[in-house]
Amino acid sequence: GRRRRINQKGPTMAQTDSHRIVITVLGKNRPGIVAGVTCVLSEASVDIRDITQSIIEDIFTMTLIADVSASTLGFSELQEALSAKGDVLGVTVEMQREDVFQFMYRL
Repeated sequence: GRRRRINQKGPTMAQTDSHRIVITVLGKNRPGIVAGVTCVLSEASVDIRDITQSIIEDIFTMTLIADVSASTLGFSELQEALSAKGDVLGVTVEMQREDVFQFMYRL
């Protein structure tokens, strides 16, 4: 028989909301990580839309989806503020636009 080819690509850039970002946090677990990262977002008027976190043994991981449409900081400024807070907390904080994330990982 003939095989049908299924398009498994994620949404195109035009189909995604460019005001949304994906933030990932990774590092050794310690108190204050969630508070530190969410405080930076709150101070910049960034709206957290979804958040998940887990701790496996002593490894902390957190992923956030946030809306930056009302942000008081530009994309690069927010990225720098999160990275600086990560340095203080001893974790790696990465941020990218959701449409870029979707395109890169074909979710």
